Formats: sequence, structure tokens, C-alpha cells
Amino acid sequence: MEKSQITVLLVDDEADFRGPLARRLAKRGIDSVEAGSGQAALELFADRQFDAVILDVKMPGLDGLQTMAAIKKRQPDLEVILLTGQASAADGVAGIKAGAFDYLTKPVEIEQLAGKIRQAVERREMRQEQELEAQFRQEMQRRMNVAERLASLGTMASGVAHEINNPLAIISEAAGWLKGRLAKDQSASDELRKAGELAISKILSSVERASRITHQLLDFARKNDWEIQEFDIVELASDVIDLTANAARDANCKVELHAKSRPIKVWSDPYQLRQVLINLLTNACQAVGTQGGGEAWLSVDSAGDDVLIAVKDTGPGIPKENLTRVFEPFFSTKPPGKGTGLGLSVSKGIVEKLGGRIEVDSRLGSGAVFRVSLPRKPQVSPVRPEHGPSLNH
Repeated sequence: MEKSQITVLLVDDEADFRGPLARRLAKRGIDSVEAGSGQAALELFADRQFDAVILDVKMPGLDGLQTMAAIKKRQPDLEVILLTGQASAADGVAGIKAGAFDYLTKPVEIEQLAGKIRQAVERREMRQEQELEAQFRQEMQRRMNVAERLASLGTMASGVAHEINNPLAIISEAAGWLKGRLAKDQSASDELRKAGELAISKILSSVERASRITHQLLDFARKNDWEIQEFDIVELASDVIDLTANAARDANCKVELHAKSRPIKVWSDPYQLRQVLINLLTNACQAVGTQGGGEAWLSVDSAGDDVLIAVKDTGPGIPKENLTRVFEPFFSTKPPGKGTGLGLSVSKGIVEKLGGRIEVDSRLGSGAVFRVSLPRKPQVSPVRPEHGPSLNH
């Protein structure tokens, strides 16, 4: 026997009325789950889903209107059809004002009731479809807005970065010259020398930060050429840990590499992938550092035709409302001056260019984990270099 497409909750304190009505509805393709009271009906909601509710208004204990109010609190979109006596039509009108789909008077005309049930179910489904469509339109609009921002930002970022790099180089060169002169000037007092060295250090530090931002802008704006090579991703991960050692030390972060097998060979772009892993591991160390220290893990594994990479930390975690935004350009939860908001956006773009995907999972107080999945061989023509790839900086 085929399962009916519609299942209703039939609530009436008279068993002699419920039973025959349920059997007649079954002949019309509508299953019924029976309840003899409002309280019994509410208990059924703990582990059952219904398409609609048929509810007698006059019942001992919780009456129909009270039961409907409790049902609507649990499932606001569930439609309720009320059954009233001939002399209780006012109760039906009151029920519609309180949110009922409709009401019918007893004795019930079965075809009319079956029609009302189908109308109620159709209205609920239509409302759900409209809500999903609205959510879809909202998401598509958000993505279009992001795409438009990316298009305009890409053009602007490239121009700005190139224009800024030239004066940065001049400032860096001048600061270096001053540093050298100060070191040779024997007439300068210790106090003046220390003040000068501190000032020059601040200049060079700021130049380095500005240069890092301009390079990120260029990475964000340009389309890098493929440099597909075969390499050991475990070795690459080990190099990344070495390259981020200073960031880990500053954050009091203990970093470990986990690899179930060695080597794990993959055809991809080691240089772009290294940039992704450095960014993820640096972010992990910085997150750990906000709590005075902790641990981070860079793990590498293989699964069939894919390579799986994960960067996990014991930091404070990411708020749920930010999980869908962390890959947006210029979105950052770091304090001013501590991040550009481009690192994860650039990383996501690189991973997707390499044919993979990147995801994040986090809860406040439980750290975060970024997972990267890459195909062992991307859908592009690999180019073997004349000399073997060097994975060391």
C-alpha cells in the first residue's frame, strides 16, 4: 500500500466521531493520526510531523482554541482547520481571527473537509516556497553585490598598489640610509641614538606593513598564471610551519604537523598553495595569541582523488554570524592595524582556481578549523618545470 502524501492530526474527544472520519479520509489519500484531547495532541508533536491539523473546538481540558494557540507557538506555519457544532459558528469565526485556516460545522461533509485539507497544505507549501525563493533572491543579491565590489575593487586595487609601492621603496631606502648614518655618527648621544633607532624602526615597520597590504591588493586583483607541478604536499606543509615560526613564537602558539602518510604527491601550484597555508596558519597563531597562547595543527591527508588539508587552533573561535562572511573581501574581526581583511578572500580565490574548496567550522570558545580539499590533479594542463621545484624560501 502506498504511503499517503498528506498526514493530518485529527483531534476530537469523541472516538466514535474520530474513527469513522479517519477511515473516510484514508480512502481519499489522507492519513490521520488521532488524538482524544488537546494535551494528547501536543504530546504527539514531540516526534511527529504533520501537514495540517483538524481540531474540534469544544473539548474538555484544553479546548480547540487553546490547543491551536499552543500548536502555533511550536509550528507557526502549520494550518489548522476547526470543527464546530451548528450552534458554535462564533467559535469558528474567533478561531479564524486567531490564525485558523478555516472552520467547518458538524456533521462534516467529507469531500468538503478533504478539499479544505488539500487547500491548507497547498497554501503552506506555497508559503514555504515563497520564503525559500525570497531567501534565494536575497543570497543571489548579496553575491551580485560582492561580485560588483570585486570587479571595481580589482581595478582600483591594482592601480593604488602600484602607485603606493614607488614611494614606499623611496621611504624604505631613505630610512635605511638614516640607520646607517646614525650607526656611524660617533657624536650622537646614547639618548639621541636610541630615539633615532626607535623612530627608524617604526618607519621600516610601517613600510613593511604597507608593502604587505599592497602585495595583498595585487594578489587580490590580478589573475596569476598557472605553475602546475608535482610535489610532496607534506614537505610543503613542513616548510609553511618553518616560515610561520616567528608568528607562532610571538603568539606563544605550539604548532604541530600531522600527516598519516609520507609523501603525499599532488599536481598543483606549490607557490600559490604555500600562500594559502601561510595565511591560514598565521591567522590560527594570531587567534591563539589573543588568549595568551595555545596550540595549532596543520594536518594533511589523502582521500581517493583528493588531498585534504586542515588548519585547526585552540583560539576563541568565530561567532556564528561571521562564519558566512569570513571569506568576503575586507571583512576582518581583528583590531585596526592588525589585518587587511583580504587574506581569506585571496586564499579562497586561489583554492577555487586550483579546483578545490575551502570551508570553515567554528564555535565560540572552541577554536576554529579551516578545511581545504584539493584534487590531486586539477582540470588544467600541468607544466613540468625544467628543474625540480624548490619548496624552500
